[in-house]
Amino acid sequence: MTSAPAATFSDAGAVLCLVCILLVPLACAGIALINTGLGRSRSAAQSMMSSLCVLSVAAIAYLACGFAFQGFAGQPAHVAMIGGKPWSWLAHGRLFLHHVAVDGSPQSLAALLGMVSAGLAALIPLGAGSDRWRLGASCISTAVLAGLTYPLFAHWVWGGGWLAQLGANYGLGHGFVDSGGASTIQAVGGLTALAIAWILGARRGKYAHDGTPSAIPGHNVVLVLFGSFLALVGWCGLNSAGAILFNGVAAGTAALVAMNTILCAGAAALAAALVTNSRFRKPDASLTANGWIGGLAASSGACAFALPVEAIVIGLAAGVLVTFSVEWFELRMSVDDPGGSISAHAMGGLWGILSVGIFGEVFHPTLEKAGESAHPGQWLAQLVGIATLVGFVLPLTYCLNWLINRVYPQRVPAEGERQGMDLYELGAGAYPEFLTHSDEFTER
Repeated sequence: MTSAPAATFSDAGAVLCLVCILLVPLACAGIALINTGLGRSRSAAQSMMSSLCVLSVAAIAYLACGFAFQGFAGQPAHVAMIGGKPWSWLAHGRLFLHHVAVDGSPQSLAALLGMVSAGLAALIPLGAGSDRWRLGASCISTAVLAGLTYPLFAHWVWGGGWLAQLGANYGLGHGFVDSGGASTIQAVGGLTALAIAWILGARRGKYAHDGTPSAIPGHNVVLVLFGSFLALVGWCGLNSAGAILFNGVAAGTAALVAMNTILCAGAAALAAALVTNSRFRKPDASLTANGWIGGLAASSGACAFALPVEAIVIGLAAGVLVTFSVEWFELRMSVDDPGGSISAHAMGGLWGILSVGIFGEVFHPTLEKAGESAHPGQWLAQLVGIATLVGFVLPLTYCLNWLINRVYPQRVPAEGERQGMDLYELGAGAYPEFLTHSDEFTER
């Protein structure tokens, strides 16, 4: 059975979409630099090496089976009839893009976007597992994420799946809406980061016997801030390509998407800087960068539908949310997340999803009046998507990584942490001319 009709657009729209997709690797580079800068200096080379390997594994795994599971709206899918309504659960595609013409068609562009998006989602857990996640384990986890978890949820949202059908089946607005991947990329990647942080446990010396956390600052804030700039460029392309491909907006809407993306990120960074300045008497650079990324993650939800003023409001809320979320996970939940990945991507992405139902003027090209406001049930459709992420995707990704951990332990031995991931796994450090090891390491 096939799902909703696929999007179509002009040659100019296809070229613009392709250019936007080619910008997405800059977002990947930005996240890799942020993860590296917020980790220890003795793990910097291993962090960047892991990023390259994760991107490579994600591309191959998505090519092998990911797109076959995700599919594209209008293509064959596995459908179950529940209550007399069709629920599309999984695409019915061919492995290795068999019978997919790579000719600039919407379907081929969706496959290319999915390939780089799966890689971006797979980079997010690296920040949470920094300084203790084995290179081989991160590659195995990435294969599962890019080959199963990401395409499964992406089908439900972007491939004409049951979440996208909530409008047609139950009158919930226009179904679950996500322009640039606030759910499929950011929330899925952020929740996987939470699962990895739980499985790996905290870095040795992070928490005292009474549970009090110790500050382990990142080794290079310049890398973090530079990575934030790169991420902005990549996000503009990601949000624009997603909106054109999966929401059927006109190519000219890319201007609005880019504007909303920039405003959202900027407002979030300023909010984070103001909050940290009021609490610590000086703005915190790493938390401001986390707020910036949280704003980008939040922008991906309603970037094609919100007004610029609304994008500022979304960004301000994201900056405040991410700042307090980092503290909450560290102090209250005892979750050691060196890169702030859970707060920036998971919490920012979830807020971005919800913001669609609050601010987004959601429309679909099949409506008689383009720009028609969303049905009052739109916010409920967004809540169903959030509940699915927290209630299904998080347990799924935790169980899959737990099984991996039983077969192939994901955390390095204590010697690896003491020596540093660079020397232990790669045999050489990122900064050979400088002393990167100290006596700060303590056993729990």
